[in-house]
Amino acid sequence: MNETHLISDLCVQTVDTDKNVENVIKMKKKYFACDICGQKFFQKGLLKKHFHIHTKEKPCSCDVCNEEFSWKSYLNMHQRMHTKEKPYICDACGKGFSQRGALSTHYRIHTGEKPFSCYVCNKDFSQKSELNVHLRTHTNEKCFSCDVCHKEFSWKSNLTVHLRTHTNEKLYSCDVCHKDFSHKSQLNVHYVTHTNEKPYSCDACGKGYSQRGDLNRHYQTHTNEKPFSCDVCGKNYFRKSNLKVHYRIHTNEKPYSCDVCGKRYSQRGDLNRHYQTHINEKPFSCEVCGKKYSRKYNLKAHLRFHANEKSLEDNASLYGHLHT
Repeated sequence: MNETHLISDLCVQTVDTDKNVENVIKMKKKYFACDICGQKFFQKGLLKKHFHIHTKEKPCSCDVCNEEFSWKSYLNMHQRMHTKEKPYICDACGKGFSQRGALSTHYRIHTGEKPFSCYVCNKDFSQKSELNVHLRTHTNEKCFSCDVCHKEFSWKSNLTVHLRTHTNEKLYSCDVCHKDFSHKSQLNVHYVTHTNEKPYSCDACGKGYSQRGDLNRHYQTHTNEKPFSCDVCGKNYFRKSNLKVHYRIHTNEKPYSCDVCGKRYSQRGDLNRHYQTHINEKPFSCEVCGKKYSRKYNLKAHLRFHANEKSLEDNASLYGHLHT
């Protein structure tokens, strides 16, 4: 068979006759161009689908939740969320996925591939989303803000945990003494009071600790090591958090503000002590019931109580209306 290799700027293809070479060349020369952005397609149907990007048309609708999509392929992927279908199976561990891309990302767990690299510290990540989250450690970007006290966080999970300080929600319960905790880490630390387990041992004096952080701080009593140094005045500290607070002497940064009088402080402890001067002042008043508070965030937390109360009343009213 007389095979000819046809190489174009678009493909590499093997054909078996001169006539077929001619047909392929003709086919490759024919294309359909988008008159808006100039992108080229070899099938008219693909061009037609492409137009949806510009027209914002979404002709494909989910018959379960009515969400609309520009392409049928996107609709098919979406529908697997409802059907729980997972046609893409990992041949290493058997885990199933609803999308091919999710399977490709999962494979990196087995291969160790980490194609996304931080341009600041060169740390590698298997997923772009992980890299984006990591970059916030360099930029100090804080995208998530508490609507009660306005404290900002880099990660949504940290905000979720923080909100429990306002709601007093305690999801984690000790199955020995039934004490409740807001954070799982607090529960884990608490368990040690029952087991007296101290898995972290000092190799200098043999003293045991229940947490690695406590052991690390203990080590410094032997070495007198102060690894965190101020690059302005040279003062050294055992802990990074102490150095961070110290820097504010040089920068005059005062991130903690009194919501009563506006006075600012460089340390949270100083602000808390200052609040004692306002202990009998209650300038924040509830417009619903008149109750007064000394702190603005306490008033905001209280207003949620009324919001929940109103929601219950509305539901009760609706229920009564439906059954009369």
